[in-house]
Amino acid sequence: MRDGVVEEAESPDVLELNKKNPEARFTMTNTKPKMVNRFVHIVAALLLSVPFAHVSAWGYEEVSVTDGGTLSGTVTMVGEVPKPKGYNLTTLPDQIYCGRISDGQGWRLLQPFQVGKDGEFKQVVVYLEEVTRGKPFGEFAAPRVEAMDCRFLPFVNLVRDQHSVVVINMDPALHDVQAYETSHLGPRVLFNVPLPISKRYPNEAGLSAHFHKHYEGVPITQEVKMTKGRRVFTMQCGFHAYMESWALVMAHPYYTLTDEQGRYELTDVPPGTYTVTLWHPYLRQTYQQTVTIPEKGTASVDLKVEAPTGRLYANQMIENAYIRYTITEDVQSSIVPTLEKQVY
Repeated sequence: MRDGVVEEAESPDVLELNKKNPEARFTMTNTKPKMVNRFVHIVAALLLSVPFAHVSAWGYEEVSVTDGGTLSGTVTMVGEVPKPKGYNLTTLPDQIYCGRISDGQGWRLLQPFQVGKDGEFKQVVVYLEEVTRGKPFGEFAAPRVEAMDCRFLPFVNLVRDQHSVVVINMDPALHDVQAYETSHLGPRVLFNVPLPISKRYPNEAGLSAHFHKHYEGVPITQEVKMTKGRRVFTMQCGFHAYMESWALVMAHPYYTLTDEQGRYELTDVPPGTYTVTLWHPYLRQTYQQTVTIPEKGTASVDLKVEAPTGRLYANQMIENAYIRYTITEDVQSSIVPTLEKQVY
């Protein structure tokens, strides 16, 4: 057992591209349940060996950094957090099991923006531009993405190009991975892969609103090869459109994700002046700031993000959605949020 999880012994119909910021996002809405496949995030630097140094396909040179400094700070969102996406569970499979997380009226919500009560913006990528040489990437550990409670976790990740990613089904429901890369040229399918269900689940588990135990299915490992110039990787479940996850390709090691308090830190940065850049798949604009990192010193940059306004996605939750999309009381009574009742 690991972190309360029992490990198994046996071991878009709609694509929206934001042309103003092509690396920011595209969303997929699968209105018909069909067996395709979903997969995960990955991205980054293909390293080539040269004497006395490591040079990546992105032109990054790995060297020993003895005089590096540290950059730290926070990311906060200012303003009202955007409304989530809304999905009518009666139109998708596994409505009872996946409805364990729902709003109590037959809807599943997906909130792309993880923001705390004081505006702390979680799961946002912060990285440095203009880095051509610096510390080594270090030993590679394949990112792990779990399909748990009909969600892909984590929602935002960092990956490396030409490297593996591991996806695991932790549910008694059938999931698959549809993996894409995207840019202003449009999306390209990378792979479609089914995720095996653990054999330890009883047959009725996937039909129950009260079964909350998780068993680990057979891990699926895939290698993703990004097209040159593309840095955004996304995946979605072909059965459950509200299951999605995103990743950004790392061109060098000076990338990180904000924590639960919206904090970040980058260490062993070669002294110099850089541009600090923030990335999230659903932000419409770029947030950047110039910073100078002193030799063996520290620098701080706090970034404030204006909450996006207007309609961000086609299926943004609307007022009186229950009137517009009728869900009968009989069906609604079978979809019970026994794990989490969502609000917005």
